[in-house]
Amino acid sequence: MSLTLSSLPRLLQLCSPTLPVGAYAYSQGLECAVERGWVRDEASVGEWILGLLDHCMQRLDLPVFARLYRSWRDADVDAVRRWNARLYASREAAELQREDRHLGMALARLLVDLGVNEAASWRNAPCVCFATLFSLAAARWEIPLPEAATGYAWAWTENQIIAATRLIPLGQTASQRLLVVAGPAIAAAVAEGLTLADAAIGAAAPGLALAGALHETQYSRLFRS
Repeated sequence: MSLTLSSLPRLLQLCSPTLPVGAYAYSQGLECAVERGWVRDEASVGEWILGLLDHCMQRLDLPVFARLYRSWRDADVDAVRRWNARLYASREAAELQREDRHLGMALARLLVDLGVNEAASWRNAPCVCFATLFSLAAARWEIPLPEAATGYAWAWTENQIIAATRLIPLGQTASQRLLVVAGPAIAAAVAEGLTLADAAIGAAAPGLALAGALHETQYSRLFRS
């Protein structure tokens, strides 16, 4: 399967910041990292994002995304539920789990409205991940796995940079420089993440875990995570 002129717009639709799932409301712990001075400028934003791309996206999200995609393609619902549960359980803080659930349910509702009826049972699921519904859309819209995984990682990265633009704040040019730097890192993360064996899947990001937990009691907040 290759990316076609009909599947490319669907991929761009999934990756767009205007996708109505509410991703703009979440920072995934970045707000706490800024509040505590761990992230304070363009350079430290880059270190934070590239670090999470390496330690989380490459080693956890992307290999699980690949398995979800293949399970949807093969109509293996049990495997979908198993990998969804594993990814959900891997979120480091309660806020991060709630974020994944809210984004996943929102995308499920949208996909049902767009004719992807398999998403219906996930609209109110107590344990659902955004990657689960993103991979469903990619499989049904015949977006090849490498491109779908790249789009998933790009959407996460862009949302982090948008959050940093509001929090630090960063200028628009700095944000674009970060996206340029992130491009090769995303490509490398996808290339490595899609090759990992089951036993190699797992993330370790203590800073993200601390930021996610501390954000729950942060006095002043713009974001929900």
